[in-house]
Amino acid sequence: MAKYRKILVAYDGSAPAKNALAIASQMAKVSKSWIKVIAVLPNYEGDLELIGVQNIRDTMEGPGRQLLAEAQQIADDGDFHILTNLEQGEPYDRIVHVAEDENCDLIVMGRKGLSPLERELMGSVTARVIGHTNRDVLVVPEGATLNWTNLLLATDNGGQTDNATTKAMVLAKEYGSRLTVLSVVYTNDEFMALAHEMIHGLVLKSQAKLEKLVEKGSQEGISIIPMVREGEPHEVINRQAGEQNADLIIMGARARMGFGRILMGSVTERTIGYADRPVLIVH
Repeated sequence: MAKYRKILVAYDGSAPAKNALAIASQMAKVSKSWIKVIAVLPNYEGDLELIGVQNIRDTMEGPGRQLLAEAQQIADDGDFHILTNLEQGEPYDRIVHVAEDENCDLIVMGRKGLSPLERELMGSVTARVIGHTNRDVLVVPEGATLNWTNLLLATDNGGQTDNATTKAMVLAKEYGSRLTVLSVVYTNDEFMALAHEMIHGLVLKSQAKLEKLVEKGSQEGISIIPMVREGEPHEVINRQAGEQNADLIIMGARARMGFGRILMGSVTERTIGYADRPVLIVH
């Protein structure tokens, strides 16, 4: 089954977070999933004895309780059930640990409108969650909606997207979706001039891989539209998503270690940064 059974929503009261919760509720109603909503408070690093507050715990937790009460009201108004968690610490760390402890199979996070610099290098809680978790992550831009009619899978010639490919095919079968599989061969002007034959070889390799995937899909009753393009991967992926009016972009992400977990610096991160539609990351 590709449908998710337990969904964790990161909630901070912002418009993107509210939209993420709304989309998670839609998914839950279709799949009869559980929803857990988490709000994370930062650690207080001051001297508690000097601030003159007797009920310091209540004072610190008040804003978090308000956030969860707000999420509960949204759930009540939308007639769906949620469970709530109030955590304290580094936001990405608590989100990842709660997803693991609660055995959530999907984390849903909203994404604000970003500046050009932030689009290039998110450096955000979202990027860190993706870098540290082994759960699937759905990133929802502010104001975006989610349907399952028209899926775009961005794949590569390595093994990084094998799980994403499997997930996309199962989703397409369960929802009766149109599935386009896009393989992008990285090129730029300098590379095109110096390594034309190498690029041609990579294109042929990508085409051969997609032909096998189309055949596999046909055997399983899934119609797959193969597509090989050249260029800057995140630009090509988002452009193609716009041209075909894709409802969802699906991508793979390899588990990362050390500093790479913090600064992803990847095609995945840039695709998310520039996407105007939901992106599902499959580890």
